Amino acid sequence: MFDLTGKVAIITGGASGIGAAAARMFHDLGASVMIGDIQVDAARDLASELGEKVLVSRLDVTQAADWERVIAETEAAFGPVNVLVNNAGHPGHWKPIADLSLEEYRMVCAINQEGPFLGMKLVLSSMIRAGGGSIVNNSSGYGLVGAANNMDYCASKFAVTGMTKAAAIEYAPLNIRVNSVHAGVVLTPMVKSTMEKLGSDADIFISRMPLNRGADPSEIASVFAFLASDASSFVTGAALPADGGLTAQ
Repeated sequence: MFDLTGKVAIITGGASGIGAAAARMFHDLGASVMIGDIQVDAARDLASELGEKVLVSRLDVTQAADWERVIAETEAAFGPVNVLVNNAGHPGHWKPIADLSLEEYRMVCAINQEGPFLGMKLVLSSMIRAGGGSIVNNSSGYGLVGAANNMDYCASKFAVTGMTKAAAIEYAPLNIRVNSVHAGVVLTPMVKSTMEKLGSDADIFISRMPLNRGADPSEIASVFAFLASDASSFVTGAALPADGGLTAQ
């Protein structure tokens, strides 16, 4: 596995699902971790379990003031940030375009698109102080291919894919790498809840992946760890699928 000793990481949406798996893995690999989440109690439970070098701060990723406070708290505790994992997200409303309201669309884009924008923008000065770093944006397989009844989610995740590439080019002279990860169905609490709402229609999302199963959150967290580590030192601007073969078709 990858060595994250000495890394200072902020992981958004770190209270559950992929984010919690990433917080656990990053801690075990030697990083100091700030979990940023609106689910503060769940995040604190995880931090208590992990012990030293893990802190929690309430972070609504759509709010610049929250980002500024969390980055400052991370620096005060651990030093400048050299890893940011933009993981927090919304699954979308799963409605036909004709039934999707503008307010619903904007809400998903605020979390999934504007959240990573604010993170990449506001962490920059800290990463410069750190001498460089790695930003990992959790996009989706549906940031590379479309899905019916999922325009709000697809739009926001396609945006993350493009934003990642633009930031990678701009930040390269600063020794800051930026990459996106594109998961298929990951069996997180959020995804399980969505699949329950979809009922038998949910089976199609598993069947679209050649591996024909959902991923465990740790399988995506390990991709985050690779991109956060020096093992990926020449990787930037990549859109890395971890999707069970979804986008290979």
